[in-house]
Amino acid sequence: MKNSLTAICILSVAALACNRIKDGNYTLELLTTNDVHGCWFDSSYTGGSQQKSLFAINSIVSKVRDSVGADNVLLIDAGDCLQGNNAPYYYNYIDTADEHLFPRLVSYMKYDAVCVGNHDIETAHPVYDRITSLLASYGIPFMGGNAIKNSTEVSEEEALANGYPFEDRYFPTYKIFSRAGLKVAVLGYTNPNMQAWLSESVWSGMTFKSLIPLVQQDVDKIRKKEEPHIVIVAVHSGTGEGDGTILESQGLDLYKSLRGVDFLVCSHNHRPYIAENDSICLINTGSHAKNVGHGSVTVTVKDGKVVSKKLSASNIPVDEKDADTVMRNFFRPDFLKVKEFTLSPVGYLDKDMATRSAYTGMSSYMNFIHTIGLKMTDAELSIAAPLTYDKTILAGQIVFNDLFTIYPYENQLYVIKMTGKEIKDYLEQSYDLWITTDSTDHLLRIQQTDDPRNNQKRWSFVNRSYNFDSVAGLFYTVDIDKPAGERIRILSMADGKPFETGREYKVAVTSYRASGGGNLLDKAGVNTDRIDERIVARYPEYRNMIYRYLTENKSVTQDAISERNTIGGWEFIPRLKAKKLLEKDMSLLFGEE
Repeated sequence: MKNSLTAICILSVAALACNRIKDGNYTLELLTTNDVHGCWFDSSYTGGSQQKSLFAINSIVSKVRDSVGADNVLLIDAGDCLQGNNAPYYYNYIDTADEHLFPRLVSYMKYDAVCVGNHDIETAHPVYDRITSLLASYGIPFMGGNAIKNSTEVSEEEALANGYPFEDRYFPTYKIFSRAGLKVAVLGYTNPNMQAWLSESVWSGMTFKSLIPLVQQDVDKIRKKEEPHIVIVAVHSGTGEGDGTILESQGLDLYKSLRGVDFLVCSHNHRPYIAENDSICLINTGSHAKNVGHGSVTVTVKDGKVVSKKLSASNIPVDEKDADTVMRNFFRPDFLKVKEFTLSPVGYLDKDMATRSAYTGMSSYMNFIHTIGLKMTDAELSIAAPLTYDKTILAGQIVFNDLFTIYPYENQLYVIKMTGKEIKDYLEQSYDLWITTDSTDHLLRIQQTDDPRNNQKRWSFVNRSYNFDSVAGLFYTVDIDKPAGERIRILSMADGKPFETGREYKVAVTSYRASGGGNLLDKAGVNTDRIDERIVARYPEYRNMIYRYLTENKSVTQDAISERNTIGGWEFIPRLKAKKLLEKDMSLLFGEE
């Protein structure tokens, strides 16, 4: 008995000794990525120049690890990993028998943690649940601490005061690491505005909470329980304005308010951003493997306690030419699989389709999107926006790769009920985002801003072009001389029948829009919190519906997608004034033709 007690005492003393950190300086290097959006391979599937990729990122990561020692480095991704181009699509939906490529890639690169992005949730339960399990098998948490299980018994009042138990989270919230001789806590969260982006069917079983005050509550709990020397918070949330008004972009809100956090990793808005002060650094690398975030912290310990920290942050530009050739060769078989799928023929296009033409009036590109909504469903009207900013699909054979240019996102196709008045109000809201209230110098609502990519001035839309919705199935005009709310004049239905403001119509929309994305439906009087009451039918993703259209019709012809009695038509008026202003604005946006 005495020997047992002695042994217990010795173990207890040893444990205390292990927890006590020696005096001295300790330096941890933090490397981050976010919004990679499928930029896994450095070669395109159709030829062309080398591209920024995980291969080039791994070159940077390897150099840092070789320089300071792998045990002194943490590598974190802040989300939107599973969507963006052909590679994730192929492994999400086509090749579901083999192990998914993404967990293999991040395991190879020795990522320590990955956050869940809104586009990761967009892939739906079968994909992200599988990824969560596969990443866990490699010891990598797929973190989304603000996704709360619907089964939680914690009231909203109690949650605001004390937070939620960690066991009530759908995804892991945090993980403790031992790096650089220090105890490091990494917490991860997803986008709190998920309900506005996606249909509930893809995120059933959970609810997404604001990062404020939840993150601070979690940090306080973890600091008390784990006593970490360094705390890192990664969020799939935009940098934002820091004024507390943007739910999906709470980065600066957190930066200004968090206590006990050393690094805050942000994402989502695709804009590189660095902020530093004496106690916390914010890192946002932008998107698409263009940068690697780098945070460095030197911790000074005296008498077994942390007495000071020195922090810094920056973005390291990625050189696409400096790709890890060993990694490239290792994943070459996966690349060839995706390439074969990407280049498989799916149909024929009889005329070039330029996506930029959608900003100036009727366009073959938007006609095709609207045709899917009208001819592949029983909808009477179609609402859609250009989702690709500026690309051209060339006439001739269409391969599967072209479908990602035509429709880059995994939005589902819904048919909902809207009244004629709501449709008219909806159009007013959409064009108010699109065109200026003063049509003297510009027609399009554009501005000259600093381009963070090259530190030069450029012209761009004030608002997101993926919210520039037009309606097919109607004939209408948009009067650029009228004030907001009075621009739209609906002449008739496409088939010549009268348009009735008091009648209900079946309207094709995206799941993003139906869930409140862009806030256009709500502004038009449609309560998207109760959208289920209006949904007539749900269809697969738009891209799948486009693929189905090509399978059935073999080709996309201008005659088929431009039938006036189906598509209808719209234009800016007065015509001559609009034409002159549009030519000027398009030249500013895209250069001389």
